[in-house]
Amino acid sequence: MNVAWFGTGLLGAAFVRHLIELGHSVAVWNRSLDKARALAADGARVCERPEDALRGAEQLHLTLADDASVDAVLEPLADAIDPTTWIVDHTTTAPTPTAERTRRWDTRGRRYVHAPVFMGPPQAREGSGVILVCGDPARHEALQPSLAPLTGHVVYVGPGPERAAAFKLFGNLAFIGITGVLGDVNRLARALGVSTVEAMGLFQQFNPGQFLPARAAKIATGEFAPPFFEVTMARKDLRLMLEEAQARGVELPVTRGIAAVHDEAIARGDGGLDSSAIARVVSGR
Repeated sequence: MNVAWFGTGLLGAAFVRHLIELGHSVAVWNRSLDKARALAADGARVCERPEDALRGAEQLHLTLADDASVDAVLEPLADAIDPTTWIVDHTTTAPTPTAERTRRWDTRGRRYVHAPVFMGPPQAREGSGVILVCGDPARHEALQPSLAPLTGHVVYVGPGPERAAAFKLFGNLAFIGITGVLGDVNRLARALGVSTVEAMGLFQQFNPGQFLPARAAKIATGEFAPPFFEVTMARKDLRLMLEEAQARGVELPVTRGIAAVHDEAIARGDGGLDSSAIARVVSGR
């Protein structure tokens, strides 16, 4: 297959090397040309202009920074992209502009598919991880054979053109949130005289992530009784954390926000439910 790849940062470069190893012909372009030139030794055809990379391309893949960069790169090429060329955008973008972009390219008679990924450069290099796809089911079915070798798992999340963007944000919010919590763990540990190495070592033995699917299932079903860990008991533990940190002049910003959400749940009468009930959306909140 002839592939054009725009955006050859760490993630894009890893994808390109994997595609070349799979036997595909890959033309690359990047706004900073040096990043594209680094792939010449791997067998990529480096192009100074995006139009050159598009010639004969069956698929155009993008790994760019955001909505603005996607539009800045694609819009000038509206007439240069052949109607038979698939536009497969792996960029993490916002749902609303992604839906607008899909409709705009549909109007032009071009096939734009948003397919963000859950993977870093090592996973892209080895072809593991997750690719999300949404939109016309026929497009998903047509792309599945070529996307599957890029990842360990292609997940179709529905016909709405914005849905892959939404689900990518869901996943990234969970990941970023975990890192934020770990930041508070580190702050509390240092306040209590425990080194970062020791505190983070706990999670080599204890993996809180193993409980995530079960708690997500409770939130999905709305079944918060009988409780596994009551909202009021979780709030008590949060109080202990905040008090210990405050006594030592340390702020736990993420923990304070989580405590506020628990207070809201208790105020609405959910104190005796499982602590996953804090995720319940009430009156749009």
